[in-house]
Amino acid sequence: MILGLGRFEYYLIKLDDALLAATKTTNPALYLHKNNTRTVLFMLQALAKLYAGMHNEKKFLKLKDNFKILEDALGDVDHYDAIAKEFEANKKIPRSIVTILKQKTVTLIDLLNQILLKKKWIKGNTLRTKKIRSKLVKMDWLEPKKEIESIKAFYIKEIKEVNIFYNEIEKPFIDIELQVHELRRKLRWLSIYAQALQGAIQFGTEEIAAAQYKKYLTKEIVKSPFNKLPMPGNNTATMLINKNCFLALSFTINALGKLKDDGLKIFATKEALQQNKKITEADLTKKALSINGLPSDGLNKLLTQANIICKPFFEEEILNHLIAKK
Repeated sequence: MILGLGRFEYYLIKLDDALLAATKTTNPALYLHKNNTRTVLFMLQALAKLYAGMHNEKKFLKLKDNFKILEDALGDVDHYDAIAKEFEANKKIPRSIVTILKQKTVTLIDLLNQILLKKKWIKGNTLRTKKIRSKLVKMDWLEPKKEIESIKAFYIKEIKEVNIFYNEIEKPFIDIELQVHELRRKLRWLSIYAQALQGAIQFGTEEIAAAQYKKYLTKEIVKSPFNKLPMPGNNTATMLINKNCFLALSFTINALGKLKDDGLKIFATKEALQQNKKITEADLTKKALSINGLPSDGLNKLLTQANIICKPFFEEEILNHLIAKK
């Protein structure tokens, strides 16, 4: 099988298995949520996004949008369900807020079930993945060496776009969602591509001095199974990346993720509190921070920490050294 086509097929099989199992339940959306189907969709979305930058742009972007709709819906369920469960375990959080977040989760699960039916992801044996496969076989797949050259060019372009985004946004950061969360999204794709390509990306032999990266090489990051690249397998050509840079990227994604989660908990609390229409925006934020055990300047502290994490990462131009020379 053509390598690129095989990469999609690897995850489409996983998606098929999840969708078929979900179809046999009374609540398909809940099944997909509980069985980490979002990760499979992330990989398919990453592949479609990457290949759209290499060939058959319009066709791959359409596929990416299909995967994204489903992944976004699952992401919303994951988000509210995780916060509801965390808040439920915290006796300091008002039960009324927990109830509202649980109700929101149920609503989003219902919405996901509607999407699954409307977009024909599940409906008897007519899985949408059959249609996706029929489109994939018609793509203008590249031979291995040419494909690796295109993957490298795509990475260089993506890295440039991340650097531009960081340099153009206001600093110090002033917005969790539009700045910190969006920056993390862009960084995260660089890591996801490396996993989704199933061995087409490997660590190079040339390593930048570890001393420069010591602050990033924590035990949690170095030992994480998510930072081990897939074996080359049947890839006859590979793109090499610097391991220390990849680990530094992972550290930054992870650190920003924790700050993002703290920020989103505050926003979820505010959303629940908005049931009271009389409360002002200032009081809403103040109360949400208090409920989460944070001071009145809690959001500013999260933004300050995000600046502390990002400033050296970009000043050291770590992304510019991600692709190895040999």
